[in-house]
Amino acid sequence: MPGTVSFFNFSLNKIINKEHSILDQARIRLLYYGLCLAFVAYTSIMLMVYAQASTMFIYVAAAINIGIIGLFKYLTWKPDWRRISHVLLILITLINLTDVYVVIQSVNLATVQLIIIIVLLSFYMLGQSFGMFYSLVNIIPVIAFMVLDYHSNYMVSFKPERLDGSVGIITVLTNFILIIFIHSHFYTAFLKTIKQLKQTAKGQTKLNEELEIARQRAEKSSQAKSEFLSTMSHEIRTPLNAVIGMTNLLMMGNPRHDQKENIDILKFSANNLLAIVNDVLDFNKIESGKIVFENIRFNLDELMHNICGGQQIKASEKGLDFHLHVDEQLKYRNVIGDPTRITQVIFNLVSNAIKFTEQGNIWVNVTCIEDRHDRVTISFSIKDTGIGIRKENLQSIFEAFAQESSTTTREYGGTGLGLAIVKRLLELQGVNMYVESKLGAGSEFSFNMELPVPTDELETVKSKAIENIPVVRANQPVTANFSDTKVLIAEDNPVNVMLMKKLLSKWDITPTFAENGARAVELVQYGNFDIVLMDLQMPIMSGFEASMEIRKMPDTKKASLPIIALTASALADIREQVFNSGMNDYVSKPFKPDELRAKMEGLLTLV
Repeated sequence: MPGTVSFFNFSLNKIINKEHSILDQARIRLLYYGLCLAFVAYTSIMLMVYAQASTMFIYVAAAINIGIIGLFKYLTWKPDWRRISHVLLILITLINLTDVYVVIQSVNLATVQLIIIIVLLSFYMLGQSFGMFYSLVNIIPVIAFMVLDYHSNYMVSFKPERLDGSVGIITVLTNFILIIFIHSHFYTAFLKTIKQLKQTAKGQTKLNEELEIARQRAEKSSQAKSEFLSTMSHEIRTPLNAVIGMTNLLMMGNPRHDQKENIDILKFSANNLLAIVNDVLDFNKIESGKIVFENIRFNLDELMHNICGGQQIKASEKGLDFHLHVDEQLKYRNVIGDPTRITQVIFNLVSNAIKFTEQGNIWVNVTCIEDRHDRVTISFSIKDTGIGIRKENLQSIFEAFAQESSTTTREYGGTGLGLAIVKRLLELQGVNMYVESKLGAGSEFSFNMELPVPTDELETVKSKAIENIPVVRANQPVTANFSDTKVLIAEDNPVNVMLMKKLLSKWDITPTFAENGARAVELVQYGNFDIVLMDLQMPIMSGFEASMEIRKMPDTKKASLPIIALTASALADIREQVFNSGMNDYVSKPFKPDELRAKMEGLLTLV
């Protein structure tokens, strides 16, 4: 390595390394061989002038050789080519101007050659700025001397030296060799640099082509994965719909105590399986960048009670005390955001708190920490007295498919995706998650979220809060009588047909069934229905195509018939596809009977 070689080193190979560029290597070689050549040349000149007894030239040649030796030794010890180049150029400049003004007192071929050498060395070694500086420092004084000599026969009180012609020949020859060597050396270096740049460009082009191919393959792989997961989701959700649906029907049939215990176990297992499928699909959506956040109006107090209602029951079953506190400021005002994703985040965090807590308490706190009229900053905190997390594992718990340890996985189960989904959902909204935990004492997960407030209802909400009149909560179900409602169900799966028949009979509905989309269009055309429940994946004609055909019907009443999509698909853009095909709403299988009923009631009241 440069700077670590011995002081007594004379090898060129030891002062050049791979870190030097091609041009830097060329500069070092030029100095190395150039100084060697200059030493030989000036030694020859010194011997000739000694034979001619020219004292002045002997001293000048000896001084130059000492300088050359010193520079050469410094180069082979520390290859600082910039500093050596400056010293060398200053030395040549002094020699050139001393020869012109003192020693020879004339401008000859050797003088012109020295100027050419200085121009080449300064530009090639030090760049344009120093090249221009050293060139002018030499050219201007020489031109000035020629002007003075022309106008006034310039003379100094020092007798100029006159040497034998052989000294001049050697000097001129040496200078020509140096000029040719400098040009040849740097021309080769430039060619190598250009060749290297071409090879680098070709390599870069090849890498770009390989990168494009890899990108296309990755996109195809991602698309194939998404399609596979969607297909698998549909195939898994379809039988799950039947399992959960039949379980709900059994629960609605007032079973005996022993039967209820069995049904509860069945329902718990089916919901666990559904949760695992949903986690995998949600994580896939996030990783593929297909998550789209909604901005809709909702009441946060109501949302938190809806989320924690079922969780409170789970906590009670484990003997845990569950505490939910929502800031009074938030009870009578709506906010704008994505309630579905907030539900997903809170549900996962509360579920984890309950899962990893054997005794003690669960606290869920929602606090308004800043109210700026049109925006509120809300702090969410979920705290437990569970098993806690080791400090060194606080980051790894947010990695996909990871839990704190294999023991945790075996004891508590789960896919290890819950916290990964939570963290990514929050990050996509620009929100940071904070964790405080003590092993054996519990954990607290918290985050702050800024949400807009609909300004058009601020005054109304304030007045209602003052009067202590409760605000009517959104999505409150209105019980409707379905006995006279004519429902068409487009469904090709026999199990789902039986499930829907049994479920709707509980609501005093006798539905009509269509085994495919084409049959559904035909029944709508020649019959009278109040609402259609449309499966999406059917033979002959899909639910999308059937809905578009219905919307094209000349009878405006039939063309505006409410249609709810029933889908087991998990494609990220399924919502957009549903609405683009003319359907009014959709319910994901397996669905909750109350959810389907609420959406049917909502659409039927609009007709």
